[in-house]
Amino acid sequence: MAHKTATVQPGDGRALTPYRTWQLLTRSLFHLHLTDVGGAPRTWSVDVRHGGDEDGEVRAALYLDGLHHAAATLPASFPVPGGTIEVAASGYGLRRIHHVGPDGSARQLVPDPASGEGRRARLDRTHPALSRSLALASAAVLLVALLLGAPQVVEQLTQIPPVAQTVGAWVSPVRLPDAVNIALVAATIAASTERALRLRYSRVLDGGFFGGGE
Repeated sequence: MAHKTATVQPGDGRALTPYRTWQLLTRSLFHLHLTDVGGAPRTWSVDVRHGGDEDGEVRAALYLDGLHHAAATLPASFPVPGGTIEVAASGYGLRRIHHVGPDGSARQLVPDPASGEGRRARLDRTHPALSRSLALASAAVLLVALLLGAPQVVEQLTQIPPVAQTVGAWVSPVRLPDAVNIALVAATIAASTERALRLRYSRVLDGGFFGGGE
């Protein structure tokens, strides 16, 4: 089911801060080049800090030519020339940041070259074979985590007294040592982060038992 987008609040005109290396896994920055009604080129930028603000809310900040233009909690939809910019997050980063036209056509915004998404896109351009291998490895890790994690989670759920009384307790045929489960969780986080840097999201894989939900 689609999420309702948040109300867009006006910006305060502050300047967009440069992207720093230590923000690779905590900040997403994307750009879109459009022309205004007079034909002048304008740059729209979307800045997302994944750690959230002081209230714990993750917001998208929209900048026009480097000045703060608007903001909204995620998922967000910003009106811009020729359509809207739609932004949505997963548990590990962004799952969507596209310019959507009136006819429904969509194109992804361009990641800032200094950002984690920008560096991952550059790897895809410069080393496509390595990029494909990483993508396949990430999907494989999440699939293994789903197959091994599902039985264990179902067993835990059936231990809850009301559930056990209704459907009966179930014993999982999969029993992994704690160290293996910890390693699997760590691998899943790494795989989900890699997929988020490519804006790839699957409800089954990325929203699974060890993955991050929406």
